[in-house]
Amino acid sequence: MRWSTIERDLRAQHGPLIAGVDEVGRGPLAGPVVACAVVMPPEKRAMPGINDSKQLSAKKREVMVVRIRERAIAIGIGAASVREIDRYNIYQASVLAIRRALRRLPLTPDHVVVDGRFIRTLDTVHTAVVHGDARCYSIACASIVAKITRDRVMRALARRHPGYRWEHNVGYATAGHLQGIADIGITPHHRRSFLPVRQLS
Repeated sequence: MRWSTIERDLRAQHGPLIAGVDEVGRGPLAGPVVACAVVMPPEKRAMPGINDSKQLSAKKREVMVVRIRERAIAIGIGAASVREIDRYNIYQASVLAIRRALRRLPLTPDHVVVDGRFIRTLDTVHTAVVHGDARCYSIACASIVAKITRDRVMRALARRHPGYRWEHNVGYATAGHLQGIADIGITPHHRRSFLPVRQLS
């Protein structure tokens, strides 16, 4: 079995509508952190090919996100900006993005399951699952949607700010990105709190 019984057990305890939540973009030097909440139909089996977004190729993610959007009962997407990341720190910005994703669901789920550890500041009753994107189907779906959404944002920003290779590295600290910072300097989309002082100067 690809998936654990966590979601099935939560449905028996709380109700059929389980929102899986995941976020992407904690580590990059540039761009927002993006979260997604997904409610998949409880009566249908998991779609083949779904996995933690990090385990799928970019082409496979593009295929699967279409299928997820076609099948999902509800999807909510939230983000926290670079300014918020620098102001609050990446952890609190991630929680903010998750709150926004849940708030943008067009329905109220019976329960929420999030990837990682329990989030004390979330203000939403939830179950936390370590490695949830590999153990819970709805979290894996959320991870794919969040990853695709953030990658598209970074590719759009790459057209406005050429030279950092964001169309390929989506803001992560690759050699090409670091060379762009050295040659051009930083943009408003760079996380100043993530960059060494010598790069800021």
